[in-house]
Amino acid sequence: MSVVKINVLTVPAEMREELEKRFSNRAGMVESADGFEWFELLRPVEGTERYLVYTRWRSEEDFQKWQQGEAFQRGHAQAAQAAAQSGHGHGHGHGQGPAATGSEVWTFEVAESTGPKG
Repeated sequence: MSVVKINVLTVPAEMREELEKRFSNRAGMVESADGFEWFELLRPVEGTERYLVYTRWRSEEDFQKWQQGEAFQRGHAQAAQAAAQSGHGHGHGHGQGPAATGSEVWTFEVAESTGPKG
């Protein structure tokens, strides 16, 4: 059964562009992970400062392996380095001037799923 991880990032309006740039710079780093199924960065439209980082995995074990692996560490190190060069912390609240002021992770199992028919 697939598992969904949603990282909920509280991002002030003045840091939105920076957060999105940091994710764009890390594009492709998760797609090759064993068990990876889907990624989306969801931008808030109105009424909230919370971005949702949606990833879907074949299993909890696959997610844990990726999170503990080299690609995850490399991606976060690159984000921290870019943040240091720009004078901001990276999107998970480390360093000076983080893009996100808060973060929490929600976990769900996929109970039912529908896709386009074709």
